[in-house]
Amino acid sequence: MRRMASALIVLLIPVFGLAGSSLSPELQKKAWPARWITYPGAGSSFGVYHFRKSVDLQQKPASFVVHVSGDNRYELFVNGNLVSQGPARGDLYHWRFATVDLAPHLVAGRNVLAAVVWNFGSLAPQAQMSNRTGFLLQGDTSAEEMVNTPAGWKAFQNRGYSTAQPEDNLQSYIVIGPEEKLDASAYPWGWETLNYDDSAWTEVETLAAAAPRGMRDAPSRWFLVQDVLPAMLYTEKRLERVARQTENLASSAFPAGNAPFTVPANKDITVLLDQGHLTTAYPVVRVSGGRGAELELKYAEALWKPVSGLQRWEKGNRNDIEGKVSRGVRDVFVLDGQTRTFRPLWWKTYRYLQMQIKTAGEPVTIQDLKGMYTAYPFEPVASFETPDPIHAKMWEIGWRTAQLCAHETYMDCPYYEQLQYVGDTRIQALISLYLTADDRLVRNALEQIDASRIPDGLTQSRFPSELPQIIPPFSLFWINMLHDYFMLRDDAAFVRSLLPGTRGVITWFENRIDSGSGILGPLQWWNFVDWPDAFRGGSPEGVEEGGSAIVSLQLVGALRDAADMEERLGDRDLAARYRARADGIVKAVRATCWDPQRRFFADTPKKTSFTQHVNILAALEDVITGREREELLRRAIDDKSLISATMYFRHYLARAMSKAGLGDLYLDSLGLWKDMIDRGLTTWAEKPDPVRSDCHAWSASPNYEFLATVAGIEPREPGFRSVLVRPHLGSLGWLKAKVAHPKGVIELDLKKESGGVVGTVTLPEGVTGRFESGKKRVDLRPGRNDVR
Repeated sequence: MRRMASALIVLLIPVFGLAGSSLSPELQKKAWPARWITYPGAGSSFGVYHFRKSVDLQQKPASFVVHVSGDNRYELFVNGNLVSQGPARGDLYHWRFATVDLAPHLVAGRNVLAAVVWNFGSLAPQAQMSNRTGFLLQGDTSAEEMVNTPAGWKAFQNRGYSTAQPEDNLQSYIVIGPEEKLDASAYPWGWETLNYDDSAWTEVETLAAAAPRGMRDAPSRWFLVQDVLPAMLYTEKRLERVARQTENLASSAFPAGNAPFTVPANKDITVLLDQGHLTTAYPVVRVSGGRGAELELKYAEALWKPVSGLQRWEKGNRNDIEGKVSRGVRDVFVLDGQTRTFRPLWWKTYRYLQMQIKTAGEPVTIQDLKGMYTAYPFEPVASFETPDPIHAKMWEIGWRTAQLCAHETYMDCPYYEQLQYVGDTRIQALISLYLTADDRLVRNALEQIDASRIPDGLTQSRFPSELPQIIPPFSLFWINMLHDYFMLRDDAAFVRSLLPGTRGVITWFENRIDSGSGILGPLQWWNFVDWPDAFRGGSPEGVEEGGSAIVSLQLVGALRDAADMEERLGDRDLAARYRARADGIVKAVRATCWDPQRRFFADTPKKTSFTQHVNILAALEDVITGREREELLRRAIDDKSLISATMYFRHYLARAMSKAGLGDLYLDSLGLWKDMIDRGLTTWAEKPDPVRSDCHAWSASPNYEFLATVAGIEPREPGFRSVLVRPHLGSLGWLKAKVAHPKGVIELDLKKESGGVVGTVTLPEGVTGRFESGKKRVDLRPGRNDVR
């Protein structure tokens, strides 16, 4: 299922999108006959607009393929049925169009094509880039060009909508788009259906011509590229329970959808519903009666209570509601007395959904309230089982976190920002590549971040984003992310196409290496590393004044990953230079930042700040090796005097543990995640309480580490052509695991015996590998392997 039929009316109709389809040959090398259209005078300010065109067909076609796009967003209908929603988020130089076969919804005789297009103007989500309000429809061949815009298309402005900035009572950065208000009396009900009378609608305004990206003469600011992503999920998600209400009107059966309730005239009541876990969904409410009533939906990850004597709020246990209030974004619907179904234009994030109903002179009946869950349609094939039930719970919560942070792009958090940050996205991509066979969103992210590059050579920290932001270490993690993909998917041509971008990033950093110390000097922009309280806005000591060993070692990791890719796919001389540069930085950090009294590496040569972070990276990047590395990492884990890594950077702690041979300690390092379970979270938070975001992509790293560190499944060669299995069961007696592989599924069934770890390892056809545990070394062949 795609998302819904109308901005308001729910029709659960399958959509026959053709994700990844290509243009017909006649459209590939020329400007399209269709042109962009808009409502006259619409411009780029806020507005919701409808477009219609009637088409007569002599017979029902077997195929009727079109290409469609809009700005900011569109939904396309055929005879009342939703057939396409988009465009998938991108930038103006890569503006997505979808390819759709309309034939299943067409009939012999009269047909109507209808679209709603909305532009949130200055209140648009930060992730929404835009040119101006527009809509485009192009038939794939001359047989389908009868539906092209603009000929025969009419337009209407829907003045029932208004918007507002989300309430600032959360005192936080919220850039997900506006709150929506809809007056049902001004809405053109039935506008998308065949029998609607559009005689009063106006002619459209014709805009620029359209063409695929790469034409010699660009006809518009929209450089069109094919959308290769699948339709997002759109499935019913019932709320779990009525948590509380100001008057006893809604029964316990209301969330199930079969127990309407009526609010009398001249009342103001609230009903708080609990989803039971966090979700991303379109809330859908059906009402009857109640002319002039206002119905407000407010969405919250958790409820809040004021801290006594302090000017702040806290969440506490997310399951507790006593003495707490709902604070957050909302939508408002003004009723017209008829039976209506309302749904906001964009999906929302919530665990708690509070409905406030203010009636006027008529009672209103709330027939139903539910959610239609939406996210990227990943189909996980991986699994992880142990005798400890806490791991199953963590797996469930982690995968939910990863799902809610993946839609048309990856995103840091679904409630506050919905932005594709590289730091989060690298971890998200690893989870996707290990748990699913679908790598389309990973490639999409790699390409979008590459397209964000500024003239200096750095990528932006997040993209798509209307407001540029630069976090230089995230440019380094983009290189690491490309190398992750290089190791886990056999796609040399794609990786090679992005190597020029890696060179620009590295050049920027190389130009900032201090010739005296051998490590990085002062760095511009925001050099975020992690969220410990001791960092200034996430930045450690040394990034502004120069001498940051942390960022210098992040550069080492990027240099080595880039060298690996250059050696195999690009410039071997450049690879050698990168390795030499990395070795030089390592030598400089060892010489200038080691403190023999504390037996730790310091953050800078001044040795006034000591963190887990720099010592994690020293272990990970071979500043120290062998038994000394193992001892350093053990001390860094245990020493409370060090500035501690929070959820985000503990992914790199796990990687260092695995490299140092300390993977058996990983399961005992998950205290922050167990604390979140105890506090009632159903997704992983951005950092320890007090916290803004209850759902943050980077904190889902245990789903990857369960498979890569505990089960020990990692690529041994690029493209995952061979596998290294090096399990770390810790105190576990057994484990079972599955990992997605380009050629199938890797399966482990292992247990501890007196002689060590034994069991079976099953590899896909054509894949070989190596099993290592203790002193045991076993070569693995395709198929089932017994490890004894």
